[in-house]
Amino acid sequence: MEEIKLLEGKSIAIVALGASWQDYNIAKSHGAEFDEVWAINAVSSVIMHDRVFMMDPASRFLDTDDAGKQTKGMRQVLKSHKGPIYTCELDDRCPGLVEYPINEVMKYGKSSYLNNTVAYAVAFAYWAKIGKLSLFGVDYSYKGNLHFAEQGRGCVEYWLSKLISKGVSVGIANSSSLLDQNELAEDKLYGYHRLDDPMVVLENNSGNLIAMKRSEYQQRAVPEPEPQKFVAGRQDPPEPKKW
Repeated sequence: MEEIKLLEGKSIAIVALGASWQDYNIAKSHGAEFDEVWAINAVSSVIMHDRVFMMDPASRFLDTDDAGKQTKGMRQVLKSHKGPIYTCELDDRCPGLVEYPINEVMKYGKSSYLNNTVAYAVAFAYWAKIGKLSLFGVDYSYKGNLHFAEQGRGCVEYWLSKLISKGVSVGIANSSSLLDQNELAEDKLYGYHRLDDPMVVLENNSGNLIAMKRSEYQQRAVPEPEPQKFVAGRQDPPEPKKW
């Protein structure tokens, strides 16, 4: 597959199935705009989108019930969707399937660390040289349930770090655990969070991250920037946190 030039520098939203996908609806209702929206698996049966990433073979949804509650919605999507639906192999029953450019992505990213569908979508964004990425519903773990976590968070954060190192603006839904987004501002820096006057991280006017004591921040009375919230899981801001 040739590199998709039209995506270069564009603003992309990836919407997956985690609880924070509701933040996408909130963002849209507050006027957030994206050049394209990429749906992960069964999200494609719910929201308007431009591309779908489904790295399981279509037979998993068409011939088995292994995908559980996603099965019915995905069967409907696969039989009628005109694509592109990026996946690992083509199936004559699904007109919109497109083979994922695995070799091109691995060559450009210099990595084969791809253990879940969201990671494939983020790696695709890296290969396509997008300019801004916002993620919703990419959670993997949840506050209040320490005994539940899904595999794949490390892999997604690995590819996000590659995007950030390239200067791509990365935003995370405010209620998501990805990149510790839903942690209290004063709990983000390990070790410092144990101090009586913990450090908080802010973004200055130049776009650089700085750390300062909470008391110093409060004394400066600087308007609190959207990226850092002292209340976890705030739902009201239209824009996700930027990294």
